[in-house]
Amino acid sequence: MSKLNFAAIAFAVAFSGAAFAQSADPRGACKADYDKFCAGLAPGGGILACLNGKRDQLSATCKAALDSRKKK
Repeated sequence: MSKLNFAAIAFAVAFSGAAFAQSADPRGACKADYDKFCAGLAPGGGILACLNGKRDQLSATCKAALDSRKKK
């Protein structure tokens, strides 16, 4: 296997792992949705309730992160 192919495969694996890690963490996965729908709420001020209330408008990444949080 050439070094270029190996580097491309390593990059793809690393990138997919980072994407998965972000989707499992609502703080990263839902930041844009928080900014759009729940800005102004402080931590402990019902952010999850706000996001769940807007669930039909959230990004797929944020929905997945919220779902994974429920499973824990």
